[in-house]
Amino acid sequence: MKQLYLTIIYGMIMITACNTNKEEVKILKQSDFPAPPVAEVVPDTFENFGQKRIDNYYWLKDKNNPKVIEYLNAENEYTESVMASTKELQQTIYDEILGRIKEDDESYPSYINGYWYYSRTEKGKQYRTYLRRKGSLDAEEEVIFDVNKMAEGKSAFIFAGYSVSLDNNKVAYLFNETGSYAEYVMKIKDLNTDEEIGFTVIGATSVTWANDNNTLFYGVIDQTLRPYQIHRRGLNEHQSSLIYEEKDAKFRTYVSSTKTKEYIFIGSASSTTSEERYISADRPLDEFKVFMPRVKDVEYSVFPHKEKFFVSYKDRENLNSMIYEVPLTGYEDKSTWKVFLPHDDDARLEGIDIVKDYISVELRREGLTEIIVMSLNGGDTKKIVFPEPVYSASMGGNPEYEATTIRYTYTSLNRPTTLYEYNILTGESIKLKEQEVPSGFNPDDYTVERLWATAPDGVLVPMAIVYKNGLKKDGSNPALIYSYGSYGYSTDVHFSASMYSLIDRGFVYAIAQIRGGSDLGEQWYEDGKLLNKKNTFTDFIACSEKLINDGYTSSDKLAAMGGSAGGLLMGAVSNMRPDLYQTIVAQVPFVDVINTMLDDTLPLTTGEYEEWGNPNEEEYYNYILSYSPYDNISAQDYPNILVTGGINDSQVLFHEPAKYTAKLRALKTDNNILILKMNMESGHGGATGRYEGIKETAFDFAFILNRVGIYK
Repeated sequence: MKQLYLTIIYGMIMITACNTNKEEVKILKQSDFPAPPVAEVVPDTFENFGQKRIDNYYWLKDKNNPKVIEYLNAENEYTESVMASTKELQQTIYDEILGRIKEDDESYPSYINGYWYYSRTEKGKQYRTYLRRKGSLDAEEEVIFDVNKMAEGKSAFIFAGYSVSLDNNKVAYLFNETGSYAEYVMKIKDLNTDEEIGFTVIGATSVTWANDNNTLFYGVIDQTLRPYQIHRRGLNEHQSSLIYEEKDAKFRTYVSSTKTKEYIFIGSASSTTSEERYISADRPLDEFKVFMPRVKDVEYSVFPHKEKFFVSYKDRENLNSMIYEVPLTGYEDKSTWKVFLPHDDDARLEGIDIVKDYISVELRREGLTEIIVMSLNGGDTKKIVFPEPVYSASMGGNPEYEATTIRYTYTSLNRPTTLYEYNILTGESIKLKEQEVPSGFNPDDYTVERLWATAPDGVLVPMAIVYKNGLKKDGSNPALIYSYGSYGYSTDVHFSASMYSLIDRGFVYAIAQIRGGSDLGEQWYEDGKLLNKKNTFTDFIACSEKLINDGYTSSDKLAAMGGSAGGLLMGAVSNMRPDLYQTIVAQVPFVDVINTMLDDTLPLTTGEYEEWGNPNEEEYYNYILSYSPYDNISAQDYPNILVTGGINDSQVLFHEPAKYTAKLRALKTDNNILILKMNMESGHGGATGRYEGIKETAFDFAFILNRVGIYK
């Protein structure tokens, strides 16, 4: 019966498409399809600070309830039926994206501790293969991990990285078969025999080796998926020793080694405060020593040099961070600390890389990256210059302490990502590898601009856009605007091979660098979090209005997209200004903010209080409730909306997009399309294989194109 139902729908759509000329095609509405699924209403009442909330879909959070799975499957079937007429378009977009990707490709090798390390993708294979060569690029190739073999027969697989012992003979690695970004298994293998050795850890996070090539330090998660303990264990030991436990639920802990191979560090960090402790990597049984005790709202990181420490330091007076030069001993007396790079109100410290004679620093100024190289021996400071007005650059540094070169990547909206090596001695950059576009690509066929929108409070918000040459600013063009706007993550411009399937069909593509990110410095982040969170939403709305008012698009041609916390952004703006958007794509959206932040048994709750606020305090409760997308759905017209989710999502649990869709269906007053696409095999990042990931992108783009009446 189910198959007959879907066949009838598909046939109806295809008849409509085949019997109509392109100019006359009717953009199908919700009423053109059989009725969508309706989630059962089971009211749950919650009371906080004298206010009652009734949640009709709270029951959807239990994936062990057969009715929940039945509902999710019904939504997926409905989505398939609605999108049936776009199958050919999805395939076309998939083929286009694939044509812009070099399927057989290798990363550029990096030299680490006597070996050249690199990875490879092969045509037809979903995952990477990780390899190395000893001493020379002409040496015999060694396969470290063939992730394709590891993932055989698995519906989802994430390979989360590896750590090689100092003697190069053993490797610890992390993976999972759920698609979750928080729950990993750690195993160890002998690189000479390719056989597993030692022990297995369930729920591992970070891992590093001591210099004895036998002792591992690793982190593990608690029941809320928070990395909270660091353990030490020898390969032949029957059980581990608990070295450190982070008892403050706002903090996460991790372990790492250093470039100089002299130390092992345990770091603890919340969103606003950090603390580090360390031992000699040669003496794994030593007790860890606190570098500097934690102080509220002080964040620091230690970067060892063989003759001193460098410390990046941030507090409320130095939000953009500064760098101190610190002696190896006696540093407990802060009078021994010397300012190496002072705080700059206009430039945020993004990254540090240290080699023997130089320190390289990545800065962000007015939303753009700068890379400077400073001599440790009194030489001149050098700056890597970038040629375009809108770009992104990222410093890769160098894993070898004695190096005199660093690597960096450069990209822009119309420039494929390119890897360079900068020679510090000569000041010259050499291109190592450029992202290839096999189907052909000419950057000069496109125009890139930087615009500034005015937010309601008068603040200017930057936005980068790209479109095909010859575009007329008459409001007739479709457009897609994207952003994230949380956790201080900057929404950098970059070349997207997939996005040109929209741009080449006449779309304007815009990236809004809104508050809540750190695009214009750390204050930009501060002004978009906690009790300032609504600035994130009004900034995005201002950027959307700018595109419309300047004639790049119109409200009946404008789509918006965001994922995770960017999905919260989508939910908020669609509640606040649904008239601005024709289509919304909310990917794994964090939309049930008040319920999630009140449940401290869930992942990403207690540790998030410094981002969103603690709703157990009335002021924050009221403020979060005033914008929480799920709680502010109302009886009004909404745009076309595609919502996605992942059944194994550990960042945004699957019930959030499910509940959001159910409530929207019940309250929206329009005839626009609303569909939920729930991945029943994976988590936060969707499909884990690269080809399956492209299929998901093609699906999202087909939805956007279909909604604006573009069918090919």
